[in-house]
Amino acid sequence: MSKQKITPPKNTKTTVATPPPLTEVPTAQKPLAFTKENYYLMFSGIIALLAGLYIMSIDKETFGFGFMGLTLGPVIVFLSFMVQFVAILYRKK
Repeated sequence: MSKQKITPPKNTKTTVATPPPLTEVPTAQKPLAFTKENYYLMFSGIIALLAGLYIMSIDKETFGFGFMGLTLGPVIVFLSFMVQFVAILYRKK
């Protein structure tokens, strides 16, 4: 049995499909992702986060095992992260 090479025809053209033209809105006309209210909420969440961390650091008990270091500070930090979550998802109706 003899081996035959299979070759493509010589007169075929290979074409690459071009993508359709972009119909994107220019960046100057796109609305911003967040509004002024979102930024206010984010800023207040950052302030609350810093306040919670400060409250945890000023606890006078050994290794921060007092009420402020174990309860009050972490609760404020948790709530400030919830404020950040709401600030990201908040959309004006």
